[in-house]
Amino acid sequence: MEVNPDEPYNELPEILPDEKYWHLLSVYEQANKANRALAELKGRLSAIPNPEIFINTLSLQEAKDSSSIENVFTTNDKLFKAFTLNSTADPHTKEVLRYGKALVDGFRVIKSGNAISVELMELIYRNIKEENDGIRDFPVYIGNEYRSIYTPPCCRDVILDKLNNWVLVATPKSDHIDPLIKMAILHYQFEAIHPFKDGNGRTGRVINVLLLSVYDLLDDPVLYLSKYINEKKNDYYRLLLDVTKNNNWEGWILFMLTAIEETSKYTLDKVLTIIGLFNDTKEKMQDEVPDIYSFELLEILFMQVYCKYAFLVERGIASRNTASKYLNQLVNIGILEKEKVGNEFIFKNKGLYEIFRK
Repeated sequence: MEVNPDEPYNELPEILPDEKYWHLLSVYEQANKANRALAELKGRLSAIPNPEIFINTLSLQEAKDSSSIENVFTTNDKLFKAFTLNSTADPHTKEVLRYGKALVDGFRVIKSGNAISVELMELIYRNIKEENDGIRDFPVYIGNEYRSIYTPPCCRDVILDKLNNWVLVATPKSDHIDPLIKMAILHYQFEAIHPFKDGNGRTGRVINVLLLSVYDLLDDPVLYLSKYINEKKNDYYRLLLDVTKNNNWEGWILFMLTAIEETSKYTLDKVLTIIGLFNDTKEKMQDEVPDIYSFELLEILFMQVYCKYAFLVERGIASRNTASKYLNQLVNIGILEKEKVGNEFIFKNKGLYEIFRK
């Protein structure tokens, strides 16, 4: 059936598609590669005493890349500073920070034993967009000022029916479908349903990472999945539309599986580089400032790129005066760089900043 781009696609089929569209050797070979790469990332992270040191920095990178796909841009420096200072930031930086929070908060909901639900989708959307509405009850058109290329289903009751079917399929069960293949299918379906007036792409990409937790494939929200999508944005949108127009599930699923494989390898490389820097910093502190070294202090330096006195005070490591002494000593030996922002001093982990700058 040909899809009319000017009419709501209320005939959007329920998932899953016919097996002939994805039960292919090419898909299973790529799924094996993606599963191996993701399993290695999960395994390395599980062997680290405190993988939480990666969550703030890596989830912000996913937030930054996913937002860039929607032409919401900021810099790492603006992002890391705003995250540390909880201060006024430009609108784009605020929006990226909200995405990062929606990702981490959503992950905690799933890790607490809750399933992905329509209510969680709405919560993610509201957090990202800072809106109070939910499932739309009016049509939206995808395209440009000259023509529509796709009109998602409408309106609220139709959308809810399709989302409830989405949740049913997403629930882990013995359907013998590789979960990464299922994730790719579910991502298409969510974007085709397009349940909100805005922010659907970012909401859908948060859900991708949550699904990896639902299927026990990832323990922490650290995968840079949107990096690959951002770099191949034109292919991403072209292949989404090609499923709608031509049932090209093979091309779409292969794209998403390759994204998982490549970003798993990329994220693992970042994790290993950070671990190397962590160990080097530990040795340097023990050699040059042994009187202030503690593992708790070292961890705080890696929780995020910028540190401030309050972080040490809140963790019970030092009083404010002692925190000042500790952080300034770390400046003196070249680990940190001091900067005044407004009335407050912040301290950049120079090595960690460079890892993300590259």
